[in-house]
Amino acid sequence: MQIKILTVSEVTSYIKRILTNDPILHNIRVKGEISNLKHHTSGHIYFTLKDNSSKINCVMFKAHSERLKFGLEEGLKVNIKGYISIYERDGQYQLYATEIEPQGIGALYLAFQQLKERLEKEGLFDKKKKKPLPFLPKRVAIVTSPTGAAIRDIISVIKRRMPSTQMLIIPAQVQGEGAAASIVRGLQLCNSMPDIDLIITGRGGGAIEELWAFNEEIVAWAIYESKIPVISAVGHETDFTIADFVADFRAPTPSAAAEMAVPDKREVKELLATINKRLCYGMTAGINDKRNRLALFKHSYSYKYPYAAIYDRRQQVDRMMENVNKIMMRRLVKHQESLKGYAERLHSLSPLSVMSRGFSLAKSNEGSIIKSVSQIKVDESISLTLLDGKISCKVLEVVKEDRGYEKEKI
Repeated sequence: MQIKILTVSEVTSYIKRILTNDPILHNIRVKGEISNLKHHTSGHIYFTLKDNSSKINCVMFKAHSERLKFGLEEGLKVNIKGYISIYERDGQYQLYATEIEPQGIGALYLAFQQLKERLEKEGLFDKKKKKPLPFLPKRVAIVTSPTGAAIRDIISVIKRRMPSTQMLIIPAQVQGEGAAASIVRGLQLCNSMPDIDLIITGRGGGAIEELWAFNEEIVAWAIYESKIPVISAVGHETDFTIADFVADFRAPTPSAAAEMAVPDKREVKELLATINKRLCYGMTAGINDKRNRLALFKHSYSYKYPYAAIYDRRQQVDRMMENVNKIMMRRLVKHQESLKGYAERLHSLSPLSVMSRGFSLAKSNEGSIIKSVSQIKVDESISLTLLDGKISCKVLEVVKEDRGYEKEKI
């Protein structure tokens, strides 16, 4: 009997059918550590699952990976549900994962921790960016289920504490598929409406799966981007969600959120009464203080003798004027003496002073001063200016004298 010769593809296909039809390998659960993790652009996830002595290639297709609540990480120990088959092109068997759970903790808790760490790094929990709550909000919006116990508790507490507060109920789905998007729409609606002073969002307690809508990233960003202060009131006191960390204030219960949102009218009345007493006391004390100061002023010297200060100032002014006059007179005498000396010096240099000693000033017909005999000629008319008048003359003779006082007839 001759054995049929098979092609590689036929052998691979045969092995694949055997693996697929095996009841154990068709629905198998495997535990191990993730390594060589790769997220493909197609949405598929490729990785290796290993233990201390062996490893197996794994793939999780997009249809299944989209349902993961947490992110796969290198070194994460997981339990995988899926089936073993062969990738015919490479002839390698691999594990096709349909579900993945982290070992030791639940998938939702791991997803919660991963998202919390990432959002904290992005600054969504920064206390410096938290908005303060208004002391006495006029209008409070409540984003929650209109049929749950939480809304009844919130309405009851607010009506009891501050009946004048207006409440606006924004219906939202708080559990199940689409709940996160419903909460986001409610928060955005509140921010688009006028006169909303405060937002309360939350629900009653439950398992982590029931509270999961408040752990979604889109809800966290909607709370962070809200321009109106937000109080998160999710579950019981021991329940914590991502919304609690992002919100401006976290209330342990919906009832506590209502107490945090509005003050008690009785406490407000007491506060107003206290403020009124303080104001009255302050005004009375101020008036009494002014009265005492007025009484002291009435017995003061200034009040009894109001003109005394004026008289003192007048005397000071008189003394100052005397001092000023003395200073001015001394300076005037000094300047007069200086002026007299300058006048005497100027007078000694004045032509009139020279003329008083018998000298005269000769000028030509053009009015120019005659300084030399060479400037005039015989029969030319000139004028002589004396101390007390002027003489018109006619030149009869011009004589020039040299250094030896010899006379030269011109």
